[in-house]
Amino acid sequence: MRFKSFVLAASLLPASLAILAVPAAAETDWSKVDAIFGRTPMKSDNAVRYGFPRSDLNVTLDGVAIKPAFALGGWVAFAPMGEQSMAMGDLVLTEAEINPVMAKLLSEGIEVTAVHNHLLRASPATFYMHVDAHGDAVKIAESIRAALALSKTPMQAAPPASPPPPVDLDTAKLDEAIGVKGRANGGVYGFTVPRADTVKEDGMAVPAALGSAIAINFEPTGGGKAAITGDFVALGKEVNPLITSLRTSGIEVTAIHNHMLNDEPRMFFIHFWANDDAQKLAKSLRGALDTMNVAKAKKP
Repeated sequence: MRFKSFVLAASLLPASLAILAVPAAAETDWSKVDAIFGRTPMKSDNAVRYGFPRSDLNVTLDGVAIKPAFALGGWVAFAPMGEQSMAMGDLVLTEAEINPVMAKLLSEGIEVTAVHNHLLRASPATFYMHVDAHGDAVKIAESIRAALALSKTPMQAAPPASPPPPVDLDTAKLDEAIGVKGRANGGVYGFTVPRADTVKEDGMAVPAALGSAIAINFEPTGGGKAAITGDFVALGKEVNPLITSLRTSGIEVTAIHNHMLNDEPRMFFIHFWANDDAQKLAKSLRGALDTMNVAKAKKP
C-alpha cells in the first residue's frame, strides 16, 4: 500500500504541456471512508481518526471490569496528504483473531508493525496489532475493513449513551496534577500529552492522533480510586528513568516495545497499570512525565 512520488522534469516539455501534465491533487472523499467503516471520525491535529472499541468483550483485570474506552479502544487514523494519506492504527484482537487478521492485512498490502500485550493478567487476554499504510485512503479503509471482518470487532458504531456515563472522580484536580485538560469518554477520563519534539515515520511527521503522543486513562473504581493505563512515548535514553519513576510510585510497568518500524528518532512505548487513589496516581504520573521531553505543561 506504499506509494512513491515521481517528479516530471518540466524542462523536457513545453511550458503548456508541463502545466497539463501535473493536475491538482484531488482531496479524499472522507464520506466514502466513513461508509466503509460505518462510523463518523474525530478530526483534529490534521488527522482523521476512527474508533473501533471492543464493546463485545467482557475483560477483567484484578477484579476491575475494563471499559472499552479504557484499554480496548482499537483505532485507525489517517493523515491526509492531498489525494494520498499516511495511515496508522492499533487493532484490539483476541488470541484466536491474530493470525487470520494479520494474513488478510498482509495480503492487502497493509504493513503489520507490532503485535503485543498492553496489559497483564487480563481475562480474556487481549492483544494489540499495530498497522501502517501509505496510499489511497479509501483503498486502505477497504483493506482494513476486510481484515477486521475476520474478527468479532463490532463494525457498526453504537449510539452514544444518553446521558454519557459519569466519571466519579475530581477531574479538575486530575487536570491540575497532570498539567493538561483531560476528556471524558465512555466513563473514562483520558489525557493526551504531546512530546515537545517531532516524531517521524518514513520521513513524515506523525500527528498526535496517529500515536505519537502519550496517552493516560483513568477508570473510576470507587471511593476516589481509579485504575490507570495508557502508554508513554519515550526515547531510548528516557526509558529507564521513566520506568524507575513509575515503579518507585507503585505503578506496574506492563510492556515496553515499539509501535513503528521506521520512526525517527527511535521511540519506545511503555504501558502501565495501577489501581489506587486517583489523586496520588495523577501526581505520580506527572513525576514520570517530568523525566521526559514532553510539551511544557499548561494550566488547564
